[in-house]
Amino acid sequence: MALGAAALAVGPGGSAWQMPAACPPGLPDSVTCWRGQDENGAHLLIARPADWNGRLLVFIHGGPRMAAPGPHTSDEDLLRYQAYLRHGWAFAATSRRRAGFAITRAAEDTENARRAAVEALGPPRLTVLQGQSWGAAVAAKAIEVMNEPGPDGRRPWDAALLTNGVLAGPTRAYDMRVDLRVAFQAACGTHPAPDEPQYPVTIGQPDGQRLTRDAVMARYLACTGADLAPEARSAAQRQALADLVAASRIPEEALPGHLWYATQIFADIAHNLTGGKSPFGNAEVRYRGTADDAAFNARVPRIDADPEAAARLAADGDLTGAVAIPVLTLHGIGDATVFVENEAAYRATRERAGTADRLVQVFVDEDTHLQLSPVLYPAALDALADWVERGEVPTPATMQARCAALRDRYPGDCRVRPEYRPQPWEARVNPRRPPELTAGR
Repeated sequence: MALGAAALAVGPGGSAWQMPAACPPGLPDSVTCWRGQDENGAHLLIARPADWNGRLLVFIHGGPRMAAPGPHTSDEDLLRYQAYLRHGWAFAATSRRRAGFAITRAAEDTENARRAAVEALGPPRLTVLQGQSWGAAVAAKAIEVMNEPGPDGRRPWDAALLTNGVLAGPTRAYDMRVDLRVAFQAACGTHPAPDEPQYPVTIGQPDGQRLTRDAVMARYLACTGADLAPEARSAAQRQALADLVAASRIPEEALPGHLWYATQIFADIAHNLTGGKSPFGNAEVRYRGTADDAAFNARVPRIDADPEAAARLAADGDLTGAVAIPVLTLHGIGDATVFVENEAAYRATRERAGTADRLVQVFVDEDTHLQLSPVLYPAALDALADWVERGEVPTPATMQARCAALRDRYPGDCRVRPEYRPQPWEARVNPRRPPELTAGR
């Protein structure tokens, strides 16, 4: 792996490394960083604290980010999670070789980052893979298909930490965004507008068309008046906004983000992964809670998922639950970007696979998505280390205690809810095949 061309040093395995490389501004001077690129062109960032405890955290970011990756793509991730360095852990991350969805490709890039870190640092005593948001989908896939023991009997990943994760599998994890796109056409009819080429909205945008986020938001605001005080909205705008919330089951404040994701990311999936065909559908969904359900359902575009496209998406990212290592998940109960019910879907997958004994799920009374309370993360790493090294299986209650014990060293609160259990996936997201349509089949 080529890791820079200046201040070269020879690391384990004989590769050339840029050592030391500039760390992201804001880290302590005692932290040593490495930078470079793997054989696929992905940019790597590795950081080691002066008091390294021999453990390694490999991080995979969320998104999926759609901007072209660059040398500093991972800087913000390291700065956001620098508590890991303060806690004695080394950190490694990849920019990924290309922007876009592609879960399996991202898992390969993450494994390359781990290998690079081993070459730079030497073999760690413990390696944990953390995936955040969409990155948790990548991590969950990686520990299923890229974690066989090597010649020395050790697996690449000893444990995994999945935070606010998209864990329902991509063929169903975005159903609420499918419902939002079709509901937008029923309520607003402007994405696409009547004078524009028509297309199945579940492909995001036609190939070659690239609406900007500002353009999509302009259409959303014109229809709903969401940027106005409620009393300043027209009756049509108030009804459109209420119908979008009811049909998609997405909170009002989260609608703009989900509408944009369902434009940009659906287009990337369709045109770069599934051959221009839609892997998503809503043919048998019945939308409820709108001003006039019968009229609304009559207006909603009905789309059948293309079987080949759905199979490609499933192969890329759907999960089997075949996991041989400890996995700890953290999820904010009020997360409106990635619903907490993803955790119920993941537990069901693990139970079907017979691996639920290696899964501990911790729920936090927070509504942020990008980052939970900072003190939770070192507490989670301590819990995973003791699980792997001592066989001490954590519980939500012991996670709460670990978090509380670290509050004098790290900022934030410990609002763990040990008794909380999310409702089933189908209770939060419109079922694709309602009960009245399946009765008697």
